[in-house]
Amino acid sequence: MSNNKNLGRLQKVDLREVWISESSGFTPWLAQEENLKLLGETIGIELELESQEKEVGPFRADILCKDTATDAWVLIENQLERTDHSHLGQLLTYAAGLNAVTIVWVAERFTEEHRATLDWLNERTDEKINLFGLEIELWKIGDSPVAPKFNIISQPNDWSRTVQQAASVGGNISEHRQLQLKFWTAFRQFMEEKGSSVKCQKPSPQHWINHAIGRSGTHLTSIVSAWNSETNTKGPEIRAELILDGPSAKEDFNALEKRKEEIEKALGFSLRWHNPEGKNMCRLAIRQDADFFNEGLWPQYFEWLRQRLEKMHKVFAPIVKTLRLDSGA
Repeated sequence: MSNNKNLGRLQKVDLREVWISESSGFTPWLAQEENLKLLGETIGIELELESQEKEVGPFRADILCKDTATDAWVLIENQLERTDHSHLGQLLTYAAGLNAVTIVWVAERFTEEHRATLDWLNERTDEKINLFGLEIELWKIGDSPVAPKFNIISQPNDWSRTVQQAASVGGNISEHRQLQLKFWTAFRQFMEEKGSSVKCQKPSPQHWINHAIGRSGTHLTSIVSAWNSETNTKGPEIRAELILDGPSAKEDFNALEKRKEEIEKALGFSLRWHNPEGKNMCRLAIRQDADFFNEGLWPQYFEWLRQRLEKMHKVFAPIVKTLRLDSGA
């Protein structure tokens, strides 16, 4: 018995059929929330729009965003044609003017020399500068709506960059920090294999890793520590935390605390609500004893973190987006 099904044929659409110009068409489209989300998913960063056409010295940058997991600047420059030397020079000028740590260059097509230049820069710059090159395509099937697709042409080498960073801080990377890096690298892979809704930032040799939750100044954090935060004594643990930082942290904490019973009921577990005097950063945390040095136990720690983080992301993500972005709002 034949199983003949009619399959559509993908048709590539010229960018100029959809956007006549960069400034009035392509840039406003790319700055829309759903399109920044698509771009962010491609490069593994959750983006929050800060401004369009941002003044940087004598130039005007296309789109300025923040990485919501780190509050670091992300600058996007877009072209409707192939890359050129002028835009490459502008990208470097923008980075210097804004102290941007991540630069995303989007174009219809990358020349081989510009792809090679980004690769060369990614190999030689420190961890403060990350450069992505993306080509954008438009496709449709028959009379279907046109759909965008981003293809990564160049991106940072996370592993070598992380090791270089740690080595530059204090000579050779310590055995303990190597283990931290190994733990977070394995944890990110675990989360990706599980298809988790919670995304991990680039692993580093440190005791924490951040996760975006949809708003700058607020993020989830996973922690492995040699100190018991409950008894304030020496003793290893793992924690999942919601971090509130920035000028509205105290106000946001108070707003959440008023909903404490509702929040903890939705989570299915209690949190430690930490609002220290004299410090701006506030934390909502859950902990568990954990022997970080026993690699055989890592899978169960990964699963414990995944379950708590996913619950916290589901409950807090819609709430924090409604909180005031600054104390004067």
